[in-house]
Amino acid sequence: MDVKIGSAPDSWGVWFPQDNKQPPWQRVLDEIAEAGYEWTELGPYGYLPTDLSTLEIELSKRGLKASGTFAMGHLEDDAAWPNLEKQILGAGESLSYLGAQFLILIDDTYTNLWTGEATASNSLGNDDWKKLIDRVHHVTDLVRTRFDLQVVFHPHAETHVEYEDQIEFLLDQTDPDRVFFCLDTGHHAYRGGDPVEFLRRHHKRIPYLHLKSVEPKLQKKVADEKIPFAHAVGMDLFCEPSQGIVNFPALTQVLRDIDFNGYAIVEQDLYPAPFDKPLPIARRTREYLRSIGIG
Repeated sequence: MDVKIGSAPDSWGVWFPQDNKQPPWQRVLDEIAEAGYEWTELGPYGYLPTDLSTLEIELSKRGLKASGTFAMGHLEDDAAWPNLEKQILGAGESLSYLGAQFLILIDDTYTNLWTGEATASNSLGNDDWKKLIDRVHHVTDLVRTRFDLQVVFHPHAETHVEYEDQIEFLLDQTDPDRVFFCLDTGHHAYRGGDPVEFLRRHHKRIPYLHLKSVEPKLQKKVADEKIPFAHAVGMDLFCEPSQGIVNFPALTQVLRDIDFNGYAIVEQDLYPAPFDKPLPIARRTREYLRSIGIG
């Protein structure tokens, strides 16, 4: 197998292009490299420099290469398309320039992440499912034609594609030659799924992984008390791979069995995080993954 290990600004508490709770981008790139990672995602479009030559220089001088980055929006909502398209075109241009391969597509959340208040229905009717599926195909074709990049769809908690049956439905309804998936082990486990067996079943459509785990006692507390997602993240619901419910040694064996040739990006949601918190976690995680045979 050939697993390309990386990290992401998300593991440094970066969720937005600009936010005073987030560390400066220079520090994030410095520490990703210092923790021993060769690959990185770019984070939300606009967090890292958007000037392409500057971005290339800043990555190169730290020995970093871009694996991909994400765009997030309500896929079934036509009114949300202009903002999502802006993210896609900006990120796509950056990724293409840097020689990356993947753009990660995420449906937007149906709740306010801080209050838990519903901002949309938590389920889709047939018409909206069709709109979402059509949008995934449209984005996939746009990104491939314009930038020669592969879209990978990322199921995500608090969105319309979060539970295994919803992910299976989207797998079934999208073209297997066009639409591929990013399996986030933490989000999958958070919603009660088994990411190890899911990867075994669907590995032909999963070239890209996000690695993190879930702290089981906090998972139960969050569910029982209906704690909003952002607050759950701030409580360290998502934890280091060595400490949670995802069986990473078993995941490693599956990667060997399927001869995985793709990316595995550590993406441990930490927002917000004290600026000195992420680096020690990143170092421990890099060493743990190395110790079990990933990278």
